[in-house]
Amino acid sequence: MSATISGTADGALVAETPEKAEVRSWKAPIALAVFTVLYALLILAAPRGGETTYRLSTDADALQLPAITVGVPLTTWVVFVLLALLTAAAAFFVRGFGTTPLWVVAVYIVIAIVGFLTWAAAGATIPVAGLLAGAVALAIPLIYGALAGVIGERAGVVNIAIEGQLLAGAFTAAVVATLTGQPFLGLLAAMVAGMLVAFVLAAFAIKYLVDQVIVGVVLNVLVTGLTSFLYSQVLQPNQSTLNSPPRFDRLAIPLLSDIPVIGPVLFRQTIIVYIMYVAVALVWFGMFRTRWGLRLRAVGEHPQAADTVGINVNGTRFWNLLLAGAIAGLGGTVFTIGNGIAFNKEMTAGAGFIALAAVIFGQWDPIKATLAALLFGFASSLQNTLSVIGSPVPSEFMLMLPYVVTIFVVAGVVGRSRAPAADGVPYIKG
Repeated sequence: MSATISGTADGALVAETPEKAEVRSWKAPIALAVFTVLYALLILAAPRGGETTYRLSTDADALQLPAITVGVPLTTWVVFVLLALLTAAAAFFVRGFGTTPLWVVAVYIVIAIVGFLTWAAAGATIPVAGLLAGAVALAIPLIYGALAGVIGERAGVVNIAIEGQLLAGAFTAAVVATLTGQPFLGLLAAMVAGMLVAFVLAAFAIKYLVDQVIVGVVLNVLVTGLTSFLYSQVLQPNQSTLNSPPRFDRLAIPLLSDIPVIGPVLFRQTIIVYIMYVAVALVWFGMFRTRWGLRLRAVGEHPQAADTVGINVNGTRFWNLLLAGAIAGLGGTVFTIGNGIAFNKEMTAGAGFIALAAVIFGQWDPIKATLAALLFGFASSLQNTLSVIGSPVPSEFMLMLPYVVTIFVVAGVVGRSRAPAADGVPYIKG
């Protein structure tokens, strides 16, 4: 059911939400049951002995935590029992309340990761802080892209062009930061580049009513081709003068950076990461606690009702799509000036599409989409960590792990998920 927007005598907006029809979704229990069976087959078909050690602290930590060593056979079977119980709990909640709580899925994912890590790293040591730090680093552009996707789709526009906005931001940041020697100017230029890509999307999708998905795909191809051409013809021959960007220094926050495990991961970061923390909080607060957010959600849920109470539907969609483009462009800086890396062809490697999956996984909510992006980042970091420690898991499987997670997420592992009612639907006034 869609929320309706009505006006009062003084012009204020009031959101009216009709009662929801109870619909049971068994997607989550079925998906969890499948994963539990696959996990059982794994530990039965390839049992492993020995012990796995989890190293919690790094040598630079002020407070050193002792490493945790667990027996592989016992731990993997305990994890199986816990997964089976959580699967049963998911089925119980669906039968009694119609849906699976998000915390059940979250706890299941955490326990499953512990079980898989224990099995895969038998006889080796897992650097937990390094694994988590890698997950955060790989998730940053996904989080920026997911925020852009949430804003666009809440306003009623499917922003398929996130990939192009990230790539444009990465390219522009590298060139401008190299020319000026100022990474902050590169960051601002990246936001402008993301806005330009979003402007083209908005012009064709909102003004000329072209199919939003088609425009987004075309923009991705256009930006990929344009940046690849400029890289080959301009940047490569002038590497030192046009494509040697400086990087942001890491800034340790006093006290917070000394917290064991999470301190080095979250609070010894660059300014781009700290801006991300603020952006997530501001987008969530603005979307659900301010007039701007109410208007944004109104044009995405019921544009006719929003128009009736005086909201400029297409204008609201246009400006919010530009905001989303600026956020995605900022996310593109992670690939270049965020790490001091020169621009390269197609270096975003599909991050924009994974960000869109995070939007769906996060049910079009900024906080949930951020958590989903962190999960995808963790999957990528896990691939790197297991390769380093010499896990028996084939490298080809680890390379496809983030995309396998994406497919299962979009298929409905979180249960019923509904997009904004007018998402992707152009609005014609009158």
